[in-house]
Amino acid sequence: MNAIDFSPLFRTAIGFDRLARLMESTRPADAQTYPPYNIERTGEDQYVLTLAVAGFAENELDIQLHNDTLTITGRPAAAPDQRAYLHRGIAGRAFERRFVLADHLVVQGAEMTHGLLHVQLKREVPEALKPRRIAIGAPAQPRLVEAA
Repeated sequence: MNAIDFSPLFRTAIGFDRLARLMESTRPADAQTYPPYNIERTGEDQYVLTLAVAGFAENELDIQLHNDTLTITGRPAAAPDQRAYLHRGIAGRAFERRFVLADHLVVQGAEMTHGLLHVQLKREVPEALKPRRIAIGAPAQPRLVEAA
């Protein structure tokens, strides 16, 4: 048995829909291997997602961000000429890759060089959610409320 049923857990949980979707989308049966990719940490809060998209032109790729899910889709244009391949090792098939982004992770941009699609990501935590230091003050002096 490869699948784990989390439905009993979510019957009593409220507001954990995103967690349920994340668990459902990461099942081993849904594992994709094409196109291969790297995730590189380039700084304290910066990352680069690199996909090997050899054979695709920029206009055949689509990158969308919706509800913290980054979706990269590749649809090759129909080749007008029929080539007779003796060996075809470069896969040019359509694909769709989904990546669930952590909270406050934003896509800064994308570029394509030498058949590699690079998507720059950065964590931008709002000021209100960043840790802050609380100063320890002197104890309050007792006040006399009413004299007897």
